[in-house]
Amino acid sequence: MEAHALSTYPEECCGMILEREGQEVVHRILNIQNSLHQKNPEEYPRDARTAYFMEPRELLWALKEVEEGKKLKAFYHSHPEHDAYFSQEDKARAMAWDEPTYPDSAYLVLSVYNRVVKEVCVYAWDAERRDFLEIPLEIT
Repeated sequence: MEAHALSTYPEECCGMILEREGQEVVHRILNIQNSLHQKNPEEYPRDARTAYFMEPRELLWALKEVEEGKKLKAFYHSHPEHDAYFSQEDKARAMAWDEPTYPDSAYLVLSVYNRVVKEVCVYAWDAERRDFLEIPLEIT
């Protein structure tokens, strides 16, 4: 994830972490936010420096892997020149109506300043509080 965040800097990266038989794999997904912004700046006012939109075919491919037995451990994205917080937009994208789309998956945000990953924060759904809360990062 860190290599991905640094390779796309100063733009946001995005992707997923999948697991099968105890092996975790980072799956990079193309951020198409610049393309959307260029085509329709009113609907997509931000570019890839401050937003991401996962390329739909790549996202569907990864979700098909989940259907075929891989576990969806987490989604991730970077915040170039910003802290690693879970924004209101991040929360909105993680939800379907009043419930999280993937309640058992974590959401990681990488803070990148001046081509250095400064922090990685992890957020998970708390059903009791009905919100995404920061949890400790566990490296396996």
